[in-house]
Amino acid sequence: MPILSYILTALGAYLLGSIPTGFLMAKAKGIDIRSVGSGNIGATNAMRVLGKPAGIFVLLMDAAKGFAACAFLPVLIWNWLAPHFSSEPYPHTIFFYVAFSSEPVDLQIRLHVLAGVCAVLGHNYTCWLKFKGGKGIATTAGVYLALAPWAVLVALVVFLLALLLTKYVSVGSIAGAVALPATVWAMTPHNYFLGIVTTALGALAIYKHKSNVQRLLAGTENQLGKKKQTK
Repeated sequence: MPILSYILTALGAYLLGSIPTGFLMAKAKGIDIRSVGSGNIGATNAMRVLGKPAGIFVLLMDAAKGFAACAFLPVLIWNWLAPHFSSEPYPHTIFFYVAFSSEPVDLQIRLHVLAGVCAVLGHNYTCWLKFKGGKGIATTAGVYLALAPWAVLVALVVFLLALLLTKYVSVGSIAGAVALPATVWAMTPHNYFLGIVTTALGALAIYKHKSNVQRLLAGTENQLGKKKQTK
């Protein structure tokens, strides 16, 4: 059962994460979001192209799919498989927080972390758009609301401070991507597995902002509140 639970959790989380919320929202309005603004399907470009309400909706949905994949999916899959393998039902409630579990089980932690990673990969490399997706910031935040909620709070504060100081969403996102793993390491120094995975996801988020970094260096990156002129 453990191997099958890993496989089904990874596949289910990837497919959930791969739902291209921003693309679908824009498509409903007759717009291909990949061809306007920055070309990204995430919340920032959706906000610029579709307006603030739509952008906020995309942000919340992208975060929600990360949270759902990480917190709920492993529980549902485990309990679905348990009767077929004479295994015990999942020992925690469906609202499982790895960071707050009093008696964490390695298998359970790994299932939740695996689900979170696959959800982010699904968002960043969605199979529905030829494996081109968003940058994973909102989805990663949703995942870590389940895994390490206090670290998300710290990363959010860092994001907002960087955004207010620079007026660049990309700078705020990169700062948050650095703050999240740093906080996870600081708060759970003995949980090497979670720390390494979080560091890898943070590095992936920064890598996905490489075009933003190039525009920042060239002085062409769009600031908050200004219309996007170039990709």
